[in-house]
Amino acid sequence: MTKIDFALWDAVGGYSSREQNMADVYDDHIRLAQQLERDGWHSYFVIEHQNSPIGRITSPNVFLTAVARATSEIRIGAMMWQLPFYHPIRLAQDVAMLDQLSRGRVEFGSGIGVHEHEFIRWGVDFYQRAAISDEVLKIVKMAWTQNEVTFDGKFFKFDEALPQPHPFQKPYPPIWAAVHSDPALEWAAKNNYHVAQNLDTDDVIARKFDHYRNVWKSCNHEGPMPRVFLMRQVHVAETDEKAHQEARQYLVAREGGAVPVGGGPIEKTRIGWGTHARGMGRDSERPDDKSRGEVMAKARQSYEFNLEHGLAVVGSPDTVIRKLEEGKKKIGYDIFCCNHEIGQMPAPMVQNSIDLFGKYVVPAFKK
Repeated sequence: MTKIDFALWDAVGGYSSREQNMADVYDDHIRLAQQLERDGWHSYFVIEHQNSPIGRITSPNVFLTAVARATSEIRIGAMMWQLPFYHPIRLAQDVAMLDQLSRGRVEFGSGIGVHEHEFIRWGVDFYQRAAISDEVLKIVKMAWTQNEVTFDGKFFKFDEALPQPHPFQKPYPPIWAAVHSDPALEWAAKNNYHVAQNLDTDDVIARKFDHYRNVWKSCNHEGPMPRVFLMRQVHVAETDEKAHQEARQYLVAREGGAVPVGGGPIEKTRIGWGTHARGMGRDSERPDDKSRGEVMAKARQSYEFNLEHGLAVVGSPDTVIRKLEEGKKKIGYDIFCCNHEIGQMPAPMVQNSIDLFGKYVVPAFKK
């Protein structure tokens, strides 16, 4: 059996009742991270969202610090921190403190964000997000490796900033780039970053990861090739029949497997999703983003489409093991990240899926 490391992507009750006490929600998910550690998972990830109805992790550093102090081995991170929304020195210092408090267990997922309305509401230029992020990441790496930072950029200027502390990991935590387009993959390869994906079909992702590897090899970087991370919707039950019966109604629901853009509570606000129904402003019409939008639309309409194109993995433990082995051979991921909380699936059903995955699937790929 091929070795695969497993991560869990935790929406932290993103679609659960608004009536729940958030202190209880956070405690529940800290206990979940502890369970994953006991069951041998590699890592635990959350995602940052601002101005979002599912944005329960508006400060990844705060929540992950609580997780760090309740665990001792599992690696922790956000996939991703939304770089354009940060003061870069503060971000560098906060993540370095998290790395110190966890004794070197941070995985730093970086990204630029895709939802225009989040930027409008905070007065950040959506169309400058890539350029802003590039400066943020440059400054973060400087702050992690230098005792003094002087920087004169388009968006940020620092005159002898004195960042403290430096990270526990040297020279700094693993940097992941959450990317989709070919230019973004090429940028990640040239900068020697690990890469993460989640929304394209298996065929498209296999092609993109191959392109990333080829560009990386052409750069003649020193050291081993960076790692590849794929996140998918996953549901496990005792039998295939039961798994499909449970997953079907939640995976094809509007808030299920596909990213729910264009409706919901955001649509009812004054700003809504921004200037385009797909939520990405004029970027929504770029060929790659438009194609991905079509995939997501099909995924919301057809349960079978999700399974046939790898957007979801559903079945008994044996079936899931087989599908993951096939996916490893086709795509070549090093870390497979599971999202078990599919839409409004009841918590006991989600928990049973996580339990079965940890009991049977994780050990199968450690042999």
